[in-house]
Amino acid sequence: MSGPIDLLEWAARHASGTRPLVVTSDAALDFDDLSWLVDRRCDRFADDGIRAGTVHPLTVAPDLSSLLSLLALWRMGVTPAPLNAGLTRGERERAVELLASAVAGPQAILWTSGTSGTPRGVALSADNLLGSAEAVAKRLDLSVEDRWLASLSPAHVGGLALLTRPFLLGGSLVLPGTVAPERVARLLSRAGFPPGTGGPVTHMSLVPTQLIRLLDHLGGAPPPPSFRCLVLGGAHTPAALLERALSGGWPVALTYGMTEMSSQVCTAAPDTVREAPGSVGRPLDGVEVRIAPGGEVLTRGRTMAIGYVGDPAPLAGPDGWYRTGDLGHVDEEGRLWVTGRRSDRIITGGVTVSVREIEEALRVHPDIADVAVAGIPDAEWGDVVGAVVVPVEGTFDLDAVDAWVREQVGPPRRPRRWCLVAAIPLNANGKVDRKQVRALLDTP
Repeated sequence: MSGPIDLLEWAARHASGTRPLVVTSDAALDFDDLSWLVDRRCDRFADDGIRAGTVHPLTVAPDLSSLLSLLALWRMGVTPAPLNAGLTRGERERAVELLASAVAGPQAILWTSGTSGTPRGVALSADNLLGSAEAVAKRLDLSVEDRWLASLSPAHVGGLALLTRPFLLGGSLVLPGTVAPERVARLLSRAGFPPGTGGPVTHMSLVPTQLIRLLDHLGGAPPPPSFRCLVLGGAHTPAALLERALSGGWPVALTYGMTEMSSQVCTAAPDTVREAPGSVGRPLDGVEVRIAPGGEVLTRGRTMAIGYVGDPAPLAGPDGWYRTGDLGHVDEEGRLWVTGRRSDRIITGGVTVSVREIEEALRVHPDIADVAVAGIPDAEWGDVVGAVVVPVEGTFDLDAVDAWVREQVGPPRRPRRWCLVAAIPLNANGKVDRKQVRALLDTP
């Protein structure tokens, strides 16, 4: 296995004069500026005893310091293992312990969100990231004039792809310092930048929670004409949220992906989203998708990761397909529709019900701002449906909501346990933490 590539030197292939590669809240940095800063960070790392041919875990954020650290480690021939600042102390200790035995050589090792079990380290090669970047660029018609907002942590595969894409293909990376809605709103206009740093953000990737907060802040205002594409993924997008964004004039590209496939597997460009709202589109170039008996989504291709850290078993089965754990179907146009996760099915009294289906039904109620559903063990039924609900501001009449639900869904799908919270528990990657949801519902 070859070692990691120097991403900044790769960027020199398409660097153009003083065109900024990175824009911060107060400066625009071209190739020479970044190279000088990266060399200084290399010196610091060398003084700390970091050497080529090793794996180095580090906590990261979508900021300039984290970017410089990653670029410096790659320049030194070190494999970075970015860790999310949102990891608990126990999760971080476990990750560092496992990474101590990891083999150097991959471009990066990412810690998964653990939505289907225990979080794991996934080794990605430089070719994985390049293949993903090239395929996304073709699907979304990207150019070197694009200005991408670094809106996700580079400990998340979507955030790492955001960070590496401009260096692999061209374009500029905007580091906002904070992804608070008011800051993002300003960066969508030229007013958000100091003189000499160029135009506004043209592209960004958000998870649904971030989009909700941004739309709430903007109060229905449409994006400026300069904004070209909002890539939405990382978690299920509720139908009501998608409709809200589309009716507000946002050019949404729905995407479906995972760490094991170096980010995006399928992406529906904005025109496809308008034609078939809810579909995540066709597979990217170099990636294949098929549906197994029982409805599980399988995938394979150039972007499939090297493997899991500490696990010699290949990601793919003997037939070369990676089992995603997601459920879905492909329509006659070849577009994928993801309908849920195998682990998000609840069997209650012998009836199989979908977590996503119940959540969508509950979100229709005007007094429910957000909801997460999970199966709770029950001596009589095996499992029963439980719902953790974020009520809208004001009075919340649980009895009235429960009576309404009885009229909307059949008995197996009706929540038998309720819990009211201020916010749905999320894991470090911004996805619903089903373990915490179950714990809340299990609490007397």
